[in-house]
Amino acid sequence: MSAVPAPESGPDAGATWHYGDPLGEQRAAADGVVVVDRSHRAVLRLTGKDRLTWLHTISSQHVSALEDGVVTENASLDGQGRVEDHWLQVDLDGVTYLDTESWRGEPLLTFLRKMVFWSEVVVEPADLAVLSLLGPGAAAPEVLDVLGLDALPQPWRAVPLAEGFARRTFDGDVDLLVPRAEAAGVIRRLTTAGVRPAGMWTYEARRVAAVRARLGVDTDERTIPHEIGWIGGPGDGSVHLEKGCYRGQETVARVHNLGKPPRMLVLLQLDGSSDRPSPGDPVLAGGRAVGRLGTVVDHVDEGPVALALLKRGLPADTELVTGGEASVAAVIDPDTLPLDDQIGAGRLAVDRLRGRTR
Repeated sequence: MSAVPAPESGPDAGATWHYGDPLGEQRAAADGVVVVDRSHRAVLRLTGKDRLTWLHTISSQHVSALEDGVVTENASLDGQGRVEDHWLQVDLDGVTYLDTESWRGEPLLTFLRKMVFWSEVVVEPADLAVLSLLGPGAAAPEVLDVLGLDALPQPWRAVPLAEGFARRTFDGDVDLLVPRAEAAGVIRRLTTAGVRPAGMWTYEARRVAAVRARLGVDTDERTIPHEIGWIGGPGDGSVHLEKGCYRGQETVARVHNLGKPPRMLVLLQLDGSSDRPSPGDPVLAGGRAVGRLGTVVDHVDEGPVALALLKRGLPADTELVTGGEASVAAVIDPDTLPLDDQIGAGRLAVDRLRGRTR
């Protein structure tokens, strides 16, 4: 099978987009198991006795007492609470590992090193590749034999491998972080055991169908965590609501307590008869911009779909168009609309004070 490279203009440049049968690869991920080489992701390692308490003070997740083997999302926000960086994080055997988008690896490394000051922390690149096992077949005995495991890790947990470690994250997916020099050998042993190789197209199609945002593609310079579902404790999101003293905290608390975010992340169904639009294209309703397009991908069951950040409160039946020179009709998947009947504690208190509710 010949590997077709991902578009050079996209976030996965340098990775494999598919191996000649992208929809078949997606079906295999749904019914069996595939391995996706995501080694273009940047991986960092933190050592030193202050690594967790220090990282706790400069990031949005509660990680000061993160237990060994617990996997979580984390983020760095700017002073207005807008997302700057997003990563996955785990602490194993005295080392904290972070992995993020390839294009954010160097900026994140630079930022973290700048923030060390007097803390006993060393931040450096880790020569690890990320390989993702997708599908229910990841728990098959022959796959576990390759990994040297008796069972897969529990959700949002990581366990050591002979070299590197395995973790379970979104929707039960299993990531293997292994030395780059060993990655090709690991893939070869997995495929010999019956695991089908798949490209980033398969990974992205599953992510979009699950309405999971990706930094820099489904987010822009104005994105706040509430808009994209990145609120929650370890295993639930990247911004913890019960911690303080981090940049952007005031915005996070204000939006949570007094109002709703201005935009919402939704899944759009696209007209398949037209050319595919591109990430960043405006989404229009009645000729007026109501949002921006994120990831666009063809899904084996859903057809052409995309994620979009739209003005909150937009009705599901709103007629939308997107695309550049060629207009593409789009409709909102109503099942992905956020619930609007939840009132923040602060807003509820204000309404009671003003006599609007009992």
